[in-house]
Amino acid sequence: MREIVVCIHGIWMKGWLMKPLAGYMTDFGHECRRFSYPSLRSSPQRNARRLGMFTDRLDADVIHFVAHSLGAIVLLHYFQIFDSPRPGRVVMLGPPLKGSGVAHFISRNVVLKHLTLGASSSSLLGNVPAWRGTRPLAVLAGTRGLGIGQMLGAPLERPNDGAVAVSETRVKSCTVHKLIPYSHTGMLLAKPVAAMIDEFLRTGNIT
Repeated sequence: MREIVVCIHGIWMKGWLMKPLAGYMTDFGHECRRFSYPSLRSSPQRNARRLGMFTDRLDADVIHFVAHSLGAIVLLHYFQIFDSPRPGRVVMLGPPLKGSGVAHFISRNVVLKHLTLGASSSSLLGNVPAWRGTRPLAVLAGTRGLGIGQMLGAPLERPNDGAVAVSETRVKSCTVHKLIPYSHTGMLLAKPVAAMIDEFLRTGNIT
């Protein structure tokens, strides 16, 4: 049985940002594919449809998803649009599932909102589909508050990862919700985080 892990990046990024994490996952024995999408030019709904076309081309019996930040919102839209028959587990890293306080801060300036949030602004302000709980889900929330929120002086509830507050990552029907001592971007570069993802994809739990 062939299993593939699809890695989905966040806002302002491309698939290359997921390369270190995908590399660790490959070392752990997983076959990974990186999905890249235009986070500012297209809405999460449209990018979810792109993700659907991407996964349709994958020759796999099981498809797992590892989504960072805005990528988790794209994934929520994906599960709302598609009812994929192929099983798999889901890991979300620093996902603003209840909207982003940093995005609300940015949106006070119309020009800045357009330049930095683009077509993703509505979702980052809280307009996201509910998690349907159809698959095992692990949410990893960072607690090292170094990131764009701090740089902009945005008020962020503590603890946070510098971009997303832990409270913004909470969701019902979550199998595992775990705090990790990494920043929003730093979690993508940390092998211990990849080890947690590996454990969840293999066992459905993180010890």
